Amino acid sequence: MKAVVMAGGEGTRLRPMTSSMPKPLLPVANRPIMEHVLRLLKRHGLNETVVTVQFLASLVRNYFGDGEELGMELSYANEEKPLGTAGSVKNAEEALKDDSFLVISGDALTDFDLTELIEYHKRQGALVTVCLTRVPNPLEFGITIVDDDGRVERFLEKPTWGQVFSDTVNTGIYVMEPEVFDYVEPDVSVDWSGDVFPQLMKEGKPIYGFVAEGYWEDVGTHESYVKAQADVLEGKVEVDIDGFEISPGVWVAEGAEVHPDAVLRGPLYIGDYAKVEAGAELREHSVIGSNVVVKSGAFLHRAVVDDNVYIGPQANLRGCVIGKNTDIMRAARIEDGAVIGDECLIGEESIVQGNVRVYPFKTVEAGAFVNTSVIWESRGQAHLFGARGVSGIVNVEITPELAVRLAGAYATTLKKGSTVTTARDHSRGARALKRAMISALQTSAIDVRDLENVPLPVARQQTARGSAGGIMIRTTPGVPENVDIMFFDERGADLSQAAQRKLDRVFARQEYRRAFPGEIGDLRFPASVYDSYTGSLLRSVDTTGVEEAGLKVVVDASNGSAGLVLPSLLGRLGVDSLTINPGLDESRPTETADERRSGLVRLGEIVASARAAFGIRFDPVGDRLSLVDERGRIIEDDRALLVMLDLIAAERRSGKVALPVTTTRIAEQVAAYHGTQVEWTTTSPDDLTRVGRDETTVFGGDGRGGYITPEFSSVFDGSAAFVRLIGLVARAQLTLSQIDARIPRAHVLKRDLATPWAVKGLVMRTVVEAAGDRSVDTTDGIRIVESDGRWVMVLPDPAEAVTHLWAEGPDDASAQALLDEWSAVVDSAGR
Repeated sequence: MKAVVMAGGEGTRLRPMTSSMPKPLLPVANRPIMEHVLRLLKRHGLNETVVTVQFLASLVRNYFGDGEELGMELSYANEEKPLGTAGSVKNAEEALKDDSFLVISGDALTDFDLTELIEYHKRQGALVTVCLTRVPNPLEFGITIVDDDGRVERFLEKPTWGQVFSDTVNTGIYVMEPEVFDYVEPDVSVDWSGDVFPQLMKEGKPIYGFVAEGYWEDVGTHESYVKAQADVLEGKVEVDIDGFEISPGVWVAEGAEVHPDAVLRGPLYIGDYAKVEAGAELREHSVIGSNVVVKSGAFLHRAVVDDNVYIGPQANLRGCVIGKNTDIMRAARIEDGAVIGDECLIGEESIVQGNVRVYPFKTVEAGAFVNTSVIWESRGQAHLFGARGVSGIVNVEITPELAVRLAGAYATTLKKGSTVTTARDHSRGARALKRAMISALQTSAIDVRDLENVPLPVARQQTARGSAGGIMIRTTPGVPENVDIMFFDERGADLSQAAQRKLDRVFARQEYRRAFPGEIGDLRFPASVYDSYTGSLLRSVDTTGVEEAGLKVVVDASNGSAGLVLPSLLGRLGVDSLTINPGLDESRPTETADERRSGLVRLGEIVASARAAFGIRFDPVGDRLSLVDERGRIIEDDRALLVMLDLIAAERRSGKVALPVTTTRIAEQVAAYHGTQVEWTTTSPDDLTRVGRDETTVFGGDGRGGYITPEFSSVFDGSAAFVRLIGLVARAQLTLSQIDARIPRAHVLKRDLATPWAVKGLVMRTVVEAAGDRSVDTTDGIRIVESDGRWVMVLPDPAEAVTHLWAEGPDDASAQALLDEWSAVVDSAGR
């Protein structure tokens, strides 16, 4: 006997889950519903099966193929238009006309004894046998009445409660004889229970009903879909679960990685090659698909998660359904009954309320509160560039596919035959992504000079030597799982805002240029990069007095690429130096704030015991540096900026220094005391670079370890700042602690507030109105100056749903009060 599986329905009640996937392919315990149906057929010897398909038919055919993997023989009958339950089977008549056949739905979960059903059909000599079951709520099903002999007396499709005369319903499973096709008109929409069966009963044909024992669930709604998952995990239905039961009710598939400190409270299922980190909590009736990542602190209860989903730290998912390839970012919350479609992005700290539907390919912005369904619009704003270029989680937000498209878009903004310099840090992720980007550049008619693993300042300097631009890929500082893709202009500086917007437009339109075969770009690996860099640096920066001073310094390379340039630099500088942590550590491409602090403490201990003049610690890519004075005390980055400023201004006695408007106004006092002036810039590194290129600029810094040495470069360069500092200390004949002691203490506090994109403009207008008659500076954001000199600055983040606030006062208490006052203003506007 053959079987017919009906798999052509659209499943409109299950949208958005069925917006991009046919209903039979929806996974239950990580297997499509239809696969459970096919496995049931095989258990009862029904190995030859015809599948009727219509909606997204190719997806069904591509998934199951000819059935070989299941040990079955599958063929397909395609409907050009919906033909109804009977019309779709009629469409497969050619394969079914020789013998009795069984009809079953491809989207209902059951474990009925089909062998018993078939035997009953034969025993009764029936033309049609209808498989029946009893349900507590028959409103959504066809009610069927049978007599004492099992013969069907009456059908009623989807009754009201006033019409309910039985709890026995039609499951849509039938055993039929080929003669039934005589009652089905071809190529028109015909239903069994509404059209064919009433005609058969009118003619007195033998239609019997068989009341089956076992489990049956018509997965037609989101509630029934979630219920089916729970029933499988509870063992209420007999289906094959792919995996190992590591403890009662806890199923884990092959290749899954579950940390021993993760909390698992079954019954639940974890799919193949999923990863559950320490501190994550998975509770009852949760189903985790293949290749899903659940980060530390995430909480899931009755959550059904499809394949390739990323669930960020502290995310909270309850009673919801998450479509495949979706990213749920840090601390996002998705409530009971919510459904997220395929390939969505749910931003940090956003909340999706219960029963909300988010359709596929949508973005919910960070901090958003979504209480209505997102169908057409995207509740968010996609930003390509952030403060550090294009940033995100490796293989979640920053994938090889994205890297290729980015490189293609960047190449399209340049002329054919241009040269682009590429570089990376020492992480594996950066190496893999760079290779992908190089291929895209070459196939877009761009020649590539690949520096491989070099410090960021070296990449910038080499880019400025004849390239049209550059790309550097590094691990995001302090976030080991993230990368930054940084794009440079022909000077090695970060792309200007205008250039970023141009790249953004090309990327959004996906209008990438492709080279003809004879135009494929060249790939070269330049030699003597470090010697070139070191020679240029020492020729540009004043090092007079260094050899005479006999300074001793301790240099911490942080096991990063900064250490690659030190042998060439220190050997020619003529200073007594002790280098620590010089080797590359591929497993640690960046460091957390705690690791950085511990490293500075250790550096301080070595400086004090070695009686060195000072110690410096590079960040892993050599872009920034931190200072320790001769006593081994850490000089905080904002304080180190003032120390450097004091040394430079005291020596130069003229010119200007570039500082972001968030810097303490004590910097103005220090600069003015020595005859220099401050040019305030925005917080964008691009703006600091612009001022750094001015021939009258003598110094620039951002208060976070980034320093500009204009005589060598207009961008941040840790090595250049180090060489300059050695010369300054040697000539000043003062210790860093002495210089620090003569600078007044600053009291600047910072706070970040979550602000949805939709209200950012309102927030800024509210702040301006609240400022009243106070002095307002709009260099970057809004800086409000009180009559007594205290100031507060409000700045919306360009890439995240956040508003930044800074405040400065004569003491911390005063600055805190100012910060509290204006935080309340921002909060009131953001509600």
